[in-house]
Amino acid sequence: MSAPVTDKEKRKQISVRGIAQVENVANVKKSFNRHLHYTIIKDRHVSTQRDYYFSLANVVKDHLVSRWIRTQQHYYETDPKRVYYLSLEFYMGRSLTNTMINLGIQGACDEAMYQLGLDIEEMEEMEADAGLGNGGLGRLAACFLDSMATLAMPSYGYGIRYEYGIFTQKIENFEQCEEPDDWLRFGNPWEKARPEYTVPVHFYGNVVYTAEGGRKWVNTEVVLAMPYDNPIPGYGNNVCNTLRLWSAKSPLSFNLKVFNTGDYIQSVLDRNIAENISRVLYPNDNMFEGKELRLKQEYFLCAATLNDVVRRFKASKFGSREVARTNFDLMPDKVAIQLNDTHPAMAIPELMRILLDDEHLAWDQAWTVTTKCCAYTNHTILPEALERWPVTMLQELLPRHLEIIYHINHLHMEQVKAKYGDDAEKLKQLSCIEEDGEKRVNMAHLAIIGSHTVNGVAFIHSELIKKSLFKPFFEYCPEKFQNKTNGITPRRWLLLCNPMLADLISEKIGDDWPVHLDQLTQLKEWAEDPKFQDEVMKVKQNNKNKLAAYLKEQTDIDINPSSLFDIQVKRIHEYKRQLLNILHIITLYNRIKKNPGAPFTPRTVMIGGKAAPGYYMAKQIIKLFNRVGAVVNADPMVGDKLKVVFLENYRVTLAEKIMPAADLSEQISTAGTEASGTGNMKFMLNGGLTIGTLDGANVEMAEEMGNENIFIFGMTVDDVEAVQAKGYNAYDYYNESPELKQVIDMIKDGFFTPGNNDEFKDVVDLLLNNDRFLTLADYKAYIAAQDDVSATYNNTTKWAEMAIHNIASSGKFSSDRTIAEYAREIWGMEPNYEKLPDPHGLMGSKENSPE
Repeated sequence: MSAPVTDKEKRKQISVRGIAQVENVANVKKSFNRHLHYTIIKDRHVSTQRDYYFSLANVVKDHLVSRWIRTQQHYYETDPKRVYYLSLEFYMGRSLTNTMINLGIQGACDEAMYQLGLDIEEMEEMEADAGLGNGGLGRLAACFLDSMATLAMPSYGYGIRYEYGIFTQKIENFEQCEEPDDWLRFGNPWEKARPEYTVPVHFYGNVVYTAEGGRKWVNTEVVLAMPYDNPIPGYGNNVCNTLRLWSAKSPLSFNLKVFNTGDYIQSVLDRNIAENISRVLYPNDNMFEGKELRLKQEYFLCAATLNDVVRRFKASKFGSREVARTNFDLMPDKVAIQLNDTHPAMAIPELMRILLDDEHLAWDQAWTVTTKCCAYTNHTILPEALERWPVTMLQELLPRHLEIIYHINHLHMEQVKAKYGDDAEKLKQLSCIEEDGEKRVNMAHLAIIGSHTVNGVAFIHSELIKKSLFKPFFEYCPEKFQNKTNGITPRRWLLLCNPMLADLISEKIGDDWPVHLDQLTQLKEWAEDPKFQDEVMKVKQNNKNKLAAYLKEQTDIDINPSSLFDIQVKRIHEYKRQLLNILHIITLYNRIKKNPGAPFTPRTVMIGGKAAPGYYMAKQIIKLFNRVGAVVNADPMVGDKLKVVFLENYRVTLAEKIMPAADLSEQISTAGTEASGTGNMKFMLNGGLTIGTLDGANVEMAEEMGNENIFIFGMTVDDVEAVQAKGYNAYDYYNESPELKQVIDMIKDGFFTPGNNDEFKDVVDLLLNNDRFLTLADYKAYIAAQDDVSATYNNTTKWAEMAIHNIASSGKFSSDRTIAEYAREIWGMEPNYEKLPDPHGLMGSKENSPE
């Protein structure tokens, strides 16, 4: 195996972009030494890699701040419509490299560190991931921020500054263990605390009438929300937006009861209780738990954010802070609020509370303003993921909001009656209060009622929510429903993670494509060009060599770098069907054992992803995969033909290593269950081929590239419905296929768990008796598609051509396109491709260090 060439050496050899100017390099060196001395307070004799990382981060931040301040001044002066993106999750990953790339200073920083005898890649490895998300929903929010800044949109991300992000996953004894992710331990060089903008957030208490006959929330417990601002630089346009994350702080005033008993020490210690609100991210993906702390987090985000939104609306009339803008009818012309799933849906009753109780608007006016400002994105069709809060919990925690929700629902029911008459079934379906069993508030229904637009995140998903999940609402108000197919930022997911492929593309089509990803279609003219095919495959091989070396270091498994890299990375969940993948691995293993001399396309199958800590079956799936891997990897008869590797602690930074190296991307959810998927797009953009069902964005990917460039298999949504209608019997498939029967029996009889035959009886029981996701029904089609993959992989020319078609067809899946659609069709804004002026009146590339 040839030694992997580092990205740094690569950039020195072949980069057609960003040749560093001498004066920039000198400035970076000077600035770096200054920060090491004055900010880190160390000299070169005692400095560690982490010190060097912090110094470089500060150098890069110096280049950012003037742009950040100028951008905010520009918004203040021009008073544009602003979009507020509310999300409980922002899965940002690392910021250093991304910031250097977006500012156009990567070359200068790279060269400066090289001249100082430092390895910039080692420094980059010191940065902790900002893991403030579980998976797709949180990473989408991060890509959206990058696109909004790149399209120069006046926008703000609003979330929570969790002290502990998504847990660190360790595999011990084949099983997942969770460790806390103390990502702030060494400090975060990118954030700026803004204690002067701290706002109070209220909980508990009761509601009374005011003298004027209004309502007032009193006797509340207060928690302070302190903002931390994080810069979001656009790509090459001098724009820098803000991600504001709220941290919970205890108020200064003591609980007087405690104080009077003289227990001063205890009252100080109890301050921790309030601060728990922003302590930890809930590690649940597609599952609603109904915990009070989670509801507190959701309301905490909404209350703090809307305080900001209203303050900024009132104070930003062309730079006049003295005279507040008081005509709230203008608010929808200045404010768009996007709810990323129902987690921030309390924004609707909270905005109503502010307008009614604090600003004294009449109900109808307040309701018009609220619905014109808010829009809701639905991210899942799985019923167990929908938030349904018990009324008793809301009554105790947020009594005023419950009143408002009841009144919203009452007026909504009146309108439903006006349309449908006294149709009890319709009223029940369209209510946001569920009366069956424990009385609950259905947050998705509240979000639909209180928003002007509702969108799904891929064409098929948007169609399915209209046909099933929200069918009564679609019939009641069809004009509210739209589709916005998800996208990914090409800056992080190609330019940053795959610089060699980025250079190759720029050599062919110029370097505008990172902001106009549809230009990649131009690559189609070289899809059959042997020289270009060879170059693309060389880049892929180099990325595979790098990943193989990294995995050898991490797992000590020797991977054959010329084997087919078959990768499935995503949260572990039954609907994503990692089990189907495992059944295929065992099938391949059995084929090798049965006929060791037969021709076989070597494969390395990798699965990565975290299971929610309380999700028993997901944890069993990880354990089964690792048990199968232990047997396969240790079998001398298998040798280099098949390796099975679990990618521990999958996260943004690991994804950046995986996506460029994948040959095959597994997108095998049961049709009708995956809302969109975005990992599928990252593989595609990096020249990986997809094996997948007609689910989520796979449908649109196949449309873009043509069915001949993707391995589609299995049941469609209609097929799934037909199987469910007639009654799914897994034994039909089990008995019909000898290969499948053998695989299931091996798991059942303890082949992979000698000494404990019952280890995976629950997994077998799931597959045979209560599998909502019909795994065995797709087994045969999946195996056939995988055989097709192997045959195609052996035809290098064909494979290369398909890979190029994948890259060339991925323009639609840029988050820039998604955000432009949100802007024009939901927010009433226009994306802008013009640059803001350079800070200090200098050209960006010839920039001096702001000293």
